[in-house]
Amino acid sequence: MTRHFSLYLDLLRLTAALAVLFSHANMRSLIATNILPQSFGHNAVIVFFLLSGYVIAFVADTKENTAREYWVSRFARIYSVALPAILITPLFDWAGSQIDPSFYAGSITTHDYWWIRIAASLTFTNELWLVSIMPFSNSAYWSLCYEMAYYLLFSIWCFAPARLRWLWLSLACLLIGPKILLLAPIWLFGVVLYRNQRGYAITEPTGWLLWIGSLVGIVLYQWMDVVKHLSTLTEQVLGTWLYTQLHFSKHFVGDYLLALIIGANFLGFRRIASRFAALFTAIGPAIRKASTYTFSIYLFHLPILFFFNVAIEGDRQQLSYYLTVVSATLVTTVMLGTITEQQKDRLKRWLAGRAHALGTISPMFK
Repeated sequence: MTRHFSLYLDLLRLTAALAVLFSHANMRSLIATNILPQSFGHNAVIVFFLLSGYVIAFVADTKENTAREYWVSRFARIYSVALPAILITPLFDWAGSQIDPSFYAGSITTHDYWWIRIAASLTFTNELWLVSIMPFSNSAYWSLCYEMAYYLLFSIWCFAPARLRWLWLSLACLLIGPKILLLAPIWLFGVVLYRNQRGYAITEPTGWLLWIGSLVGIVLYQWMDVVKHLSTLTEQVLGTWLYTQLHFSKHFVGDYLLALIIGANFLGFRRIASRFAALFTAIGPAIRKASTYTFSIYLFHLPILFFFNVAIEGDRQQLSYYLTVVSATLVTTVMLGTITEQQKDRLKRWLAGRAHALGTISPMFK
């Protein structure tokens, strides 16, 4: 992966995280008028899935060549932010409920069976099969549970003994259930984009055509709200009950189409990335620095957003109120991210030490 294309992916990752934040701040319970389409945030998560598959395929190919290295890196990356998120979400919910109990008594947050919610979040089992356990007000946590399932399936494919690979994959799929598996092709598409050598051989004019065409396609997809129309058809085919039970996977038909458009964007820009060398040389350090907060912005923003919604007084009809709440949320998530990002490397060293010790006991941890 070239430096310029890597920076482009970092920029996409940051943009997607901010899109989710701006989308959630657009909820009708927070602001009186719709500024963004409701599908805006969900579509940004599809970008995350495709990015994740691409990047994980890259690191498994170039850096993390054993199951131990792979999982030490995954756990360090995930838990360095997931653990603080699990902690701060009920704290911000409690603080906000002291200001406006009626807001938190609605559908945005659930606190019953708190021990189950925490246990499910710690083990990333919130979204198995047709279950959807919301970790208090932090509904954005769902995609992390999907990610961990995809990490598991990918690690089995890469590192399991050949004679047991399909058995373990089958058992893992039985555990994960259909809901998460419905969006697995999107994540897998990212892996295919990285590994398929024919995608690297396209001509430069084709690269420009794919990149510009995909940008137009993304704008049209969002502007025409294609996912809404396709989801209506999906509900008619599956029935309302099953469609509802799919929760965050119910838009899968539109998500597949969007993934193809985003994949074309990846392929196109990868070919022409060198044409933006001067630009990325100038702004690359800023992109790299800002992108380090992407995970924190995504995983911390919802409970903080809800808190500032009740803590900051203002006219919900005005754009200025929306921007004030978003700005306060963004600043707070970045401040928290500064702390959590410092723990990632420490956690990785600690996990590596524990994994090494286990490796001396059992070959399973080698």
